[in-house]
Amino acid sequence: MSEGPKKPKYSATRRLLLKTKLLKKAGIMLVAEVADKKRERESALNERAPPLKLSGLSVQELQIKSLTQKIDEIKGSKKPTLKRVKKSAADALSGAVADTGKMKADFTSGLKKVKKEEEKKEEVTDWRKNVDAMSGMEGRKKLFDAGK
Repeated sequence: MSEGPKKPKYSATRRLLLKTKLLKKAGIMLVAEVADKKRERESALNERAPPLKLSGLSVQELQIKSLTQKIDEIKGSKKPTLKRVKKSAADALSGAVADTGKMKADFTSGLKKVKKEEEKKEEVTDWRKNVDAMSGMEGRKKLFDAGK
């Protein structure tokens, strides 16, 4: 047995030919599948909703039906998109009670007052100044005593 590279079963041209044939066959099958699905959909629609019987209707009735369909379509499409509008409390109240004028909006009176506390910030000092003071046993003793 030789240790060299293995020879492929099919040559490159044969593989390319097989690949193209396979892709053509898959394309044909895909087109057939799409057409089959379309036929199935049409048959299902015909079963569920049979075609309208328009032979007994007059021309005017047909026109009336088509116009009512158009009106329904227009009604559904003309609704504008609503936008949010921010109003102050006074504006909202004045809109609701426009004629009385006696009520004035003072919603803040019922709220509690909160005192804000300032956060304590440690001062950042230059670490190079304390290097000599903290070196040796005296510096470690200071750190130990400061921790207590």
